Parts: sequence; structure tokens; C-alpha cells
Amino acid sequence: MRNIKYLVVHCTASQPEAEVKPIIDYWKNVKKWNTVGYHFLIDNTGKVNDLLSVGIASNGVAGHNSESINICYIGGIDRKGKPADTRSKEQKEALITLLTRLKADYPKAKIVGHRDLSPDLNGDGIIQVSEWLKMCPSFDAITEYKHLN
Repeated sequence: MRNIKYLVVHCTASQPEAEVKPIIDYWKNVKKWNTVGYHFLIDNTGKVNDLLSVGIASNGVAGHNSESINICYIGGIDRKGKPADTRSKEQKEALITLLTRLKADYPKAKIVGHRDLSPDLNGDGIIQVSEWLKMCPSFDAITEYKHLN
């Protein structure tokens, strides 16, 4: 059994209408990952695709995969390719439902966004915007889900 410290929310950094299979193919053929990027992938209709058992580490956040369950929504960039919260109403609802269920199973796990696990480069104990390695998930997951933490 893995010791789960984080429920990490991600975006695919793609357009919201992207489809699941090409995303998985990208992880396999371009990224050359041995497993999928996330445990759950939520499409723009709110469908939650279970991609990997939570008992197995995925490729969500380097250095944190052994202690994380990774949840991803399809989207996260605008039409110009800039980071943007593109979640549909259905994706927002699916995220709340899934995170609520996972918190029941892992009550000590903290809900964070990928960017919140960036290194604290200046050592002040706070991950500053300037320290984010990625914008993912293109919204503030800690604030949005504070009622679940």
C-alpha cells in the first residue's frame, strides 16, 4: 500500500475538446512513459476515465509520484496556447466528486495543483509564482478545494 500524501490536480495543457486516446498515445509514443501520466483523466463532458490503479505510481509529478494520486482534466490552455482555466461545468463537478471520494479514502492527503509541488528555490517555505515549473493546472487548486482539505 502506498503512503498517499497528495491528491494532485493537473491539466493536459491541450484544448478542452482533445480526446483521451491521442493523449494516452502521446504519453506512450512521445514522452516514452512506461505507464500513463495520471490515475484519472476527466474529459470535457465530465466523464472520469480510470486509467491506472491508485496502488501504482503514475507519471504526474517527478519526485512525488510514489506519494501522489494524479487527477487530470483535459484542457488548460486557451486558443492562443496560453495557460487558462478551461474547465467545463461538468469537469468542475466531476473533480469535486472524485476529490471528495478520494479524500474519504485518503483523509490525510492534501489536495494541490501540480505547480504547488514545484521546488522552493529561495528556501522561504513558500512556493512563489516565480518558482512554478509549470502553470498546471491553470487554476489555484489549493484555494478552490480548501473546503475539502
